[in-house]
Amino acid sequence: MINSTSVLDDAVLVTTLTSPYGKKVRMVASELSLMDNLTIRPADTRDADDPLRDYNPLGKMPCLLLNHGEPVFDSNVIIGYLLEHSGDVSGRLYPEESNWRWQTRRALADGVIDAALLMVYEARFREAEQVSTVWLNHQHGKIERALEWFQANPPGLTPDLPNISLACALGYLDWRQPLNWRATCPALIAWLSAFCNESPALGRILYPEE
Repeated sequence: MINSTSVLDDAVLVTTLTSPYGKKVRMVASELSLMDNLTIRPADTRDADDPLRDYNPLGKMPCLLLNHGEPVFDSNVIIGYLLEHSGDVSGRLYPEESNWRWQTRRALADGVIDAALLMVYEARFREAEQVSTVWLNHQHGKIERALEWFQANPPGLTPDLPNISLACALGYLDWRQPLNWRATCPALIAWLSAFCNESPALGRILYPEE
């Protein structure tokens, strides 16, 4: 746990409660017992007047505002910052010498989120007659292939970054429903349920309404 003079005291995490990458940061903060140090401030990425764009020129969230005003983004950089300043030395969330398999699993889970977001944005920012089914099918294929890989290479239940990333990806698919992943991925359904039961605080962040 960080001490009272840490730059994380009174830090602000700019994110919505439904952002998958915001949830990822919040889940890591929860595992590091840092949630009490963070104030959540919502943002609207579509609002040109939202101060988020002053903190992050890309207008993307999450964005961590340190108590001296410096912004930190994106989610993986924020997580690295939290780990660096948490005093956690167990290496459970992020092994000190994480190997390429570990990094690949995290990147693949993040890629599922990215593809799902692109599907959502295609419908959100285009008129119905301009939506590209070719583009949607391309993203759909990415998600299907990634979930097939995870089905064939089952994750464990440790709340490390690859597993937190995968849980956030599946939770986002449940919320936005760009495809019905539960119809074809019984092993991942069982895994997600077990993961949330094993780490109930993370499950409440992932599915706050339940």
